Amino acid sequence: MPALSRRHLLQTAGGFALAAASPAWAGPAIVQDWSSDIAILRRAWETMHPGLYRYSTPDQISGRLDALAVEWSGPSAFRQRFAALTRVTASVRCGHTYPSPYNGGEAVRALIYPDRSLVPFRFVWIDGRMVVTHDDSAEQTLPRGTQIIAIDGLATSEILAQLLPMARADGASDAKRVSLMEVRGDDGYETFDIHLPLIMPIRDRAVFSLRDGATVQAELLTLAQRRANRTEAETVTEGGNPWSLKKDGDGIVRLTMPGWALYDSAFDWQTWLGGVMDDLTGDGARGLIVDLRGNEGGLDCGNIILSRLIQRDIPLSRNQRFVRYRQAPEDLHPYLDTWDRSFLDWGEQAIGPDARGFYRLTRYDDGDASTVIPALGRRYAGPVVVLCDASNSSATFVFAQSVKDLGLATLLGTTTGGNRRGINGGAFFFLRLPASGLEIDLPLIASFPGPDLPDAAIQPDIFVPATAADIAAGLDPQMAAASALILNA
Repeated sequence: MPALSRRHLLQTAGGFALAAASPAWAGPAIVQDWSSDIAILRRAWETMHPGLYRYSTPDQISGRLDALAVEWSGPSAFRQRFAALTRVTASVRCGHTYPSPYNGGEAVRALIYPDRSLVPFRFVWIDGRMVVTHDDSAEQTLPRGTQIIAIDGLATSEILAQLLPMARADGASDAKRVSLMEVRGDDGYETFDIHLPLIMPIRDRAVFSLRDGATVQAELLTLAQRRANRTEAETVTEGGNPWSLKKDGDGIVRLTMPGWALYDSAFDWQTWLGGVMDDLTGDGARGLIVDLRGNEGGLDCGNIILSRLIQRDIPLSRNQRFVRYRQAPEDLHPYLDTWDRSFLDWGEQAIGPDARGFYRLTRYDDGDASTVIPALGRRYAGPVVVLCDASNSSATFVFAQSVKDLGLATLLGTTTGGNRRGINGGAFFFLRLPASGLEIDLPLIASFPGPDLPDAAIQPDIFVPATAADIAAGLDPQMAAASALILNA
């Protein structure tokens, strides 16, 4: 099920009445009562969120919302209120339910990033330690491979433990939660950057304790500095090709696809990708490596890849789509933004309700194009390896599942995101809460493959993690393993 492009930036105006009574690091206290927003959130979730009770009972959800209403009724800092909200949205255990900085508007983003509080490096988590992948500090004292075990005296393992309850992910996909709390430089608003200042008083400068016993004091970054440190290769020109293709002397074609969120892109990706796949046979490629690491999803771009790997048409997933409503409640209309207002009324395309209160959505059941992947172009019969990781949680999760189930390629890397019990997404409302000015992404369509499936993501066929030593040496063990697999085939 494709995820929404987080680049749909819809603006909002928020009323923020501020007073001075709050911990300095958390910012001045808000005296305005925001609890009326919780009534709107409760009604929207209970009437329209299809996965609200997938992992929680109605009483559990109601209790969390009650507590949030209390938290938002008395004086407290924005960061305190935002932390309370993200814990509640994360408790739904849905990878598409969260207060999105992309859709929240400039007023909200200014409150999320009010000061210099971003760590001056990019990193991944390995065994509870932050392993630096790129040093962005002015002091240049945190080289690649540096292992950080504490920030201002707080152990990084404890920092991660406090951050995970605020991370959006489907069910028990904790690898996805950890992945979100990394800073890799591939997101305009890094989840870790938003949430670290919510749990500790980090501002201006911090002391980083290293595994070798040394300590480093470094100046923290602003959001503008974080973005300025991104390389040209990490920034795609509007409407340009976000993917890269390389064929080395070993005969292996390496297709790197960091994202599939191409909803409003002018890039003719279907033609380009179809051409790449058709050329594999003519060029005599020894093998194909599709690198999906860091790719959360977007459009079903992987179907074009699949169409050149099969001999005959194959059925798409038979998972039916379900929604919680036929018509969105009219009293909620003023708070619901989206790119397609027809989501307000599914009409006869929503059949039901069934005994569970769900409507089966038939809107996308429009003939063969929605039920099969056709065999197209020139079939490539050589070895194919797909590099996967915990970022793969929406369309890339579905692609990884198809590849593994159909045996069309070898999955290599680490555990994916997503969940085999089904995910929520496909269509969205941006729920705009008027008192706070905050926005929460509200997915509208759910799949339920079956109750007997494990609450888990997809394990690769070949598990290959990266170590701190690999990072320090600038090595890519997953790409190396994939290349060796093809060359030895």
